Amino acid sequence: MKRTPFKKILIANRGEIALRVMRTARRMGYGVVAVYSTADRDARHVREADEAVHIGDNLPAQSYLRIDAIIEAARRSGADAVHPGYGFLAENEDFAAACRAAGLVFVGPSAESIRAMGDKAGAKAIMMKAGVPCVPGFQGDQNEDVLAAEAGRIGFPVMIKATAGGGGRGMRLVPDAASFPDMLKRAQSEAQGAFGDPTVILERAIVEPRHIEIQVFGDRHGNAIHLGERDCSVQRRHQKVIEEAPSPAVSPELRARMGEVAVKAVKAIGYEGAGTLEFLLDSSGAFYFMEMNTRLQVEHPVTEAIAGLDLVELQLRIAAGEPLAIVQDDVKLVGHAIEVRLCAEDAGHDFMPQSGRMLRWEMPGNVRAEHALESGADIPPFYDSMIAKLVAYGATRDEARLKLAHALDRTLAFGVTTNQAFLAACLRNPTFAAGGATTAFIAQQGEALRAQTAGGLDPSSLAALVLYITGRGAFEWRAGRALTPSFPLPMRIERDHKLHEIEIGRQRDGSYEIVEGAERRSVSVDRVGASEIAFRYEGLNSAATFLRDGDRLYMLYNGATVAAHDLTLARPEPADTAGGDGKLRAAMNGRVVAVFVQPGEQVSRGQPLVTLEAMKMEHVHAAPVAGVVSAVHVSEGEQAVMGRIVVEIEAAADDA
Repeated sequence: MKRTPFKKILIANRGEIALRVMRTARRMGYGVVAVYSTADRDARHVREADEAVHIGDNLPAQSYLRIDAIIEAARRSGADAVHPGYGFLAENEDFAAACRAAGLVFVGPSAESIRAMGDKAGAKAIMMKAGVPCVPGFQGDQNEDVLAAEAGRIGFPVMIKATAGGGGRGMRLVPDAASFPDMLKRAQSEAQGAFGDPTVILERAIVEPRHIEIQVFGDRHGNAIHLGERDCSVQRRHQKVIEEAPSPAVSPELRARMGEVAVKAVKAIGYEGAGTLEFLLDSSGAFYFMEMNTRLQVEHPVTEAIAGLDLVELQLRIAAGEPLAIVQDDVKLVGHAIEVRLCAEDAGHDFMPQSGRMLRWEMPGNVRAEHALESGADIPPFYDSMIAKLVAYGATRDEARLKLAHALDRTLAFGVTTNQAFLAACLRNPTFAAGGATTAFIAQQGEALRAQTAGGLDPSSLAALVLYITGRGAFEWRAGRALTPSFPLPMRIERDHKLHEIEIGRQRDGSYEIVEGAERRSVSVDRVGASEIAFRYEGLNSAATFLRDGDRLYMLYNGATVAAHDLTLARPEPADTAGGDGKLRAAMNGRVVAVFVQPGEQVSRGQPLVTLEAMKMEHVHAAPVAGVVSAVHVSEGEQAVMGRIVVEIEAAADDA
């Protein structure tokens, strides 16, 4: 078989993905080249590469999709191989073909394999021919009436999926026939925006399944192996949040059967490189093929941990034309690994994407942390919301789970809201701890996962105390008794979108009395440093790490990041900022992808007006009141900042 050696690799991706590939490539002696959009000019992956090439001034996310620019970047830098990472162009058949035509080694499967498996409808047909069990459904005519009829034939609930999709985009779970037309339009619109193709397929919805994927590798010599399974059942919006290997629901016998099916599928298409076959596993133990990802997955580190292999190294060796150095009997899976996706999003408010400046960023040292951030770095709204992956390994599942939860407790992410506390709550949830989480886990356990149950001093009271002390200058703070008690200082603190009216005063014994409504709390402060406060409350000694940025405060306390805004001296905001005044405000920083109304148009309460996209998620903004649209302040394609008024409505008399 033909060997395809190379010396320098261009990585057609960004952030932690690029850094991950660089790490292995450098260890193996390869040179590495980065590409970057204007927004990423100062990013870590740019600084740490041997060379870097600018590929676009247009919308940053689109820059990484410019096949011509990336091929030209390889030519200019002298790279003779291209690694697509595991996003953007990783599953783009045209990109693989363009690399081949340019004489570049593409670190991944052939364009033909990507084409065969990239279309969900075509992939299902191939898998069915190969004897792989598939979810019953429909793929064909895109007429709305035909699709509605087929959905009724399949039976509700039914799943709509974009054929060219991935990452949960272009996917909708439809509970009944009445919801189908609207859900179909939304899925097609999202698919068109994300992939340039609105084509969908329908599948019978498997109720509360496990999402199981099998890691496979094939080479050009006809060899193929699997590396066991990963359980990716914990999801929100059909996007993975927690992954682990092995799955607590898969027995050795089931693993062997699923692995055998996966390898058979790989050989059926002559697949070369890393790939993942994704299955739904129902409560009876039956499994059904969903799709194949023709790339390395975000969650590959958990497989690396239990298999003792570097999967990027396997990719590079296969791309160079080497045969797989191991056979199936050589694969030994030992221990347990769990990964969480730390995302810039507000889990307490519908997982709304967040962007801004990360003022302080410190990862724990006892787990594997994949990220590309540093203190002071900006998190733009153009890319995926995932900003880091934390991976823990243990001899047992409980060891890995508890180690990872403790690591999250010590993660410092000040400046941009993340899902840090939510992830730790998931890991400690009894259902997850018992290995019982299905794809319905977050929907069923959501309220419990978002609840603040850590105990200790109320976070708002602690935030007010820190603001009170640091506002006067920490250097003025003294331990011990006070000569006289101070007059209580009224403070207005905003935390978690709620306003807290609090009074604080220092008592004669040196303690602080914090009053909010009928609640009175007495706190003794033992130490205040530049970034830490130690205190006693109700007989418990505690500490919190903090960062003050003007009138904003960020704290890590009891494993959760607390963000507070001191509004004591601020001008009062208008009474109505929720839209009851007829002003629709952007709920996040994002690009306007659709405007559904024009001035003078009559609208009803809850009617979609504008859709914003941020971090690969679309968020529909609906009319807060019924009435007549008096002004539209945005147009498609422009960027909107959070809080900006995008549409104004003159409320109807009966809705005012």
